[in-house]
Amino acid sequence: MEQAIIDYLDKFEEKLRKALLKLATDRKALDGKLLESDDLKDFWHRIEPNYMADAVPQIASYPTVSVAWALYLGFGAAFYWDADWATYSNTAYETFYGDLGFDNMDDHIVRDILMLPLDSDEAKKLVSLVQSLAQETVDMIRHEQIEPQSKMAFYAFARACDAMFAIGAAIQLKRMGYKFEKIDNR
Repeated sequence: MEQAIIDYLDKFEEKLRKALLKLATDRKALDGKLLESDDLKDFWHRIEPNYMADAVPQIASYPTVSVAWALYLGFGAAFYWDADWATYSNTAYETFYGDLGFDNMDDHIVRDILMLPLDSDEAKKLVSLVQSLAQETVDMIRHEQIEPQSKMAFYAFARACDAMFAIGAAIQLKRMGYKFEKIDNR
């Protein structure tokens, strides 16, 4: 891939991450910082090809779903990271499927992994947040005016999914009490 294309995609992803971080911070789901873990990044890169195989065919009919489910995967992976990463680090991507496969991955992650009743206020708040973040992502992709179904559209979509997974993991880490703290190295 040409360096100019890589640079463009890097700028697009950085702009998207900043916009999503701001939106999540405005909604009190984050504190202006993206909580991250190399373990979770590595996990995403391992399952991303399987996710893309499921998500790409959904783009035309369900664009927000196709990016939102990456965020839900971030929730689930971060939950597992905190619970027992030695056990869950090699979890198969399909473990995140709901009883209808990819189609209800969101409900499965919220209900069965995060253990939130789907009709609870907390679950409804999370769903609303995910919908807002997914719509922002789709809007930003469209704003780029990339030719649909082109290689560039695929690369931009993949970068958007990277950002959504990272935001989902960060939100879940914050929900579990993780935060940045200044360490005094006296």
